[in-house]
Amino acid sequence: MKKVYFDSAATTQLRNEVIHCMSEVLKTEYGNPSSTHSYGRSSKSLLETARKEIAGFLNVSASEIIFTAGGTEADNLALQSAVVSLGVTRIISSKIEHHAVLHTIEILQERFNLKVEHVRLTPTGCIDYDDLERLLKSSSEKTLVSLMHVNNEVGTLIDLKRVALLCKEYSALFHSDTVQSVGHFMLDFEDIPIDFAAVSAHKFHGPKGVGFAFVRKSSGLQPIIFGGEQERGLRAGTEPVYAIAGMAEALRISFQNLDKERAYVLGLKEYFIQKLKENIPGVHFNGGCEDPANSTYTLINVCLPLSEEKAMMLLFQLDLKGIACSKGSACQSGSNTGSHVLAQLLSSEDLKKPSVRFSFSSFNTKEEVDYVIECLKEFVAS
Repeated sequence: MKKVYFDSAATTQLRNEVIHCMSEVLKTEYGNPSSTHSYGRSSKSLLETARKEIAGFLNVSASEIIFTAGGTEADNLALQSAVVSLGVTRIISSKIEHHAVLHTIEILQERFNLKVEHVRLTPTGCIDYDDLERLLKSSSEKTLVSLMHVNNEVGTLIDLKRVALLCKEYSALFHSDTVQSVGHFMLDFEDIPIDFAAVSAHKFHGPKGVGFAFVRKSSGLQPIIFGGEQERGLRAGTEPVYAIAGMAEALRISFQNLDKERAYVLGLKEYFIQKLKENIPGVHFNGGCEDPANSTYTLINVCLPLSEEKAMMLLFQLDLKGIACSKGSACQSGSNTGSHVLAQLLSSEDLKKPSVRFSFSSFNTKEEVDYVIECLKEFVAS
């Protein structure tokens, strides 16, 4: 059976160079980086080299990179500590954030009687910048704005610098989940006055279980995990040196090949959109994902013209054909509830139809697109 992996927004294939890098570190650098003997010092050196390299890609200080177990932990560090340690009493966010943000805000609201407000969205899932400014103007409370750079389900982009400057103008803190964008876009946090960002290695061909938080050094953020003094005292726990080295290697290769791989993956996306329009009458694209100016080049979210009954079988049938894709966020795939993102963007009629996210990487080919189109065409016509 042919196998096609079109679910890179959920997780990406490891690059061979990353596997080799981690394998070598596992074999030779097994000292605890907090130990003072030569084994520990060697691991510590490797750890700090990775930190400096990652910081360089974002144009920030190495001390502002805090290694975590992934994007979810990095989001939690920023959100929880902002409320508990920095005195934030109001959070402005949107209803289409990743659940790592949405659920954390819900818990904070329940525990601390936090004021939570949601910025209005355009029909494509972009934020209404005028409404964001209205909300920022409306109160002098200590405020944190939390808005993701690239939506993980429909791919909509926000103008990160515009939001950051608005927040700065009104003395609000700004946190962004950049899990779907770091490694795919050039981000200069010296130029973009963001306070906190979350990153996960497995979204740019690195290992799972490791990521980092960008924490602006002037923020005063405090830890939410306690124990040792690792990570400048902001995140206790022995660092997984092999995984951090792999993450740095993956990010290095991603930025080294960014222009070439972006052009290639965008070509695949455009080809897929063209073939869908030619072969599936009535297809449409959610969240403006066919607009290259306002959407990431790495994914499309497609609403297919199928009955509710037939829609229930779609992902099962694609899986039988060896095609990996998603009905939305992979974090929600075990749930019977629909997409909270699409619920904000689609009509009640379109919500009854199946929407599928296809997401791509440089490992994919046009031949794979052709195969998926043929399978979809066959299923829609049957």
